[in-house]
Amino acid sequence: MTRRLAQVARKVGVSEATVSRVLNGKPGVSEATRQAVLSALDVLGYERPTQLRGERARLVGLVLPELQNPIFPAFAEVIGGALAQLGLTPVLCTQTKGGVSEADYVDLLLQQQVSGVVFAGGLYAQADAPHEHYRRLAARNIPVVLVNAAIEHLGFPGVSCDDTVAVEQGWRHLASLGHERIGLVLGPGDHVPSHRKLAAARALAAASGAELPEEHVARAMFSLEGGQAAASRLLDRGVTGFLCASDPLALGAVRAARRKGLAVPAQVSVVGYDDSAFMNCTEPPLTTVRQPIEAMGRAAVEMLNAQIGGQSVPVEELLFEPELVVRGSTAQAPRA
Repeated sequence: MTRRLAQVARKVGVSEATVSRVLNGKPGVSEATRQAVLSALDVLGYERPTQLRGERARLVGLVLPELQNPIFPAFAEVIGGALAQLGLTPVLCTQTKGGVSEADYVDLLLQQQVSGVVFAGGLYAQADAPHEHYRRLAARNIPVVLVNAAIEHLGFPGVSCDDTVAVEQGWRHLASLGHERIGLVLGPGDHVPSHRKLAAARALAAASGAELPEEHVARAMFSLEGGQAAASRLLDRGVTGFLCASDPLALGAVRAARRKGLAVPAQVSVVGYDDSAFMNCTEPPLTTVRQPIEAMGRAAVEMLNAQIGGQSVPVEELLFEPELVVRGSTAQAPRA
């Protein structure tokens, strides 16, 4: 008991006597200090006293699919900072291949009596993935916010970058440069944002009196290697302009072109998606469609905090406008 008091006191920066007053429900402690002590108990893995277990912790799960793609650490920084400003403690949960799954993290977060969960990228965006853990959260009335497009009928509020507008910006940019054979490098077939991007591209092609050939669409896992393999297939089919569903996929397309002896952007143009960290430092600097990470992250936290406070939040998706950032990976299409 004494060791626990000392650890919690050090974590919060208060005296052991203050921690003792909180644990024993005695007066004379501010609400902010009380919540800080309870959060420290949760973070350090100690059980709350019986009389305090009915309250949810001031912890919020932040569940990410990975940290290798720079877009996810960027979201984590914005969301984590916004949560901290509200006195909420973010608990970062990152999936690993062959390790802890998204469903496992949900079980752990439920055990910690979290106040809510933010998912930024995850199985909710894949129609064929398991979704039972989301239903467990809903059954427990845990506030949840999803970042970027989800499958239908989950019933959680969400914030998303407008995939239709993103494709329109990238497609029109490539078309203005004279590219007629535009190809798409997308995520898996059941990935909702990729499905939206494909629908938008087909609509744009139809509006110009043409069709988007199926052989100009390639799917890949979201990685540089996946982008390279998919883009290599499209290059063999004569594609000169690439729209990619993420920046790592786009960097894979640049590598694929170079491996085939083609210059970027003199012979092949590539447009990414996200404008994640260091895309202005690549060679060539990557033209990409920027997600408004700051605005989206803060909106997600506001929606979560409103739910934690007992307010009802519409489950309609909140769409944010992207921005095309033109750099050195796009240029006039090569003359036939």
